[in-house]
Amino acid sequence: MTVSLVSRRGRQLQRYNNLGHRQVVGCIPYRFKDGEDGDITDELEVLVITSQKGRAQGLMFPKGGWEVDESLEQAALRESIEEAGVLGNVERELGEWNFLSKSQGTLYEGYMFPLLVKEQLEVWPEKYVRQRIWMSFEEAREVCCHWWMKEALDILLARLTSAMDQNEEEENVSYCSLG
Repeated sequence: MTVSLVSRRGRQLQRYNNLGHRQVVGCIPYRFKDGEDGDITDELEVLVITSQKGRAQGLMFPKGGWEVDESLEQAALRESIEEAGVLGNVERELGEWNFLSKSQGTLYEGYMFPLLVKEQLEVWPEKYVRQRIWMSFEEAREVCCHWWMKEALDILLARLTSAMDQNEEEENVSYCSLG
């Protein structure tokens, strides 16, 4: 995959819903640490980034405008590359939220996706204006500055926990049928 080292600029390609609210899309980049204990919250790490104004403005997940020439999933991946410098698999949507922009004072419609990180780039478009920080689910929930992103994080954890529980049950059934 070819990665552009320049972020898209301007709002001429931005999407707006039928009420005139700007549509934004983001990802929760995550990975699993090599863990021994099997507890998902100990193995799961998520990537948060600083705003362009720095850490004092709070930490968040990569997000930005959904543009007319891309799907939601393509926009989510593009924002993750531009803002956090990570590539991976965009998974099933976590949900849709309506929220008020603190800086603009306008309503937005936001979509969030999980992104299972496969590669972390050394150089990315916003490397010099953002910091990226891997942390535990609990730490990310505490420091994330947007309520709607915290809700998306809760949905992701529930989804991953459910999938791991289901895998364990299937492994136990397979083991029992072999014995």
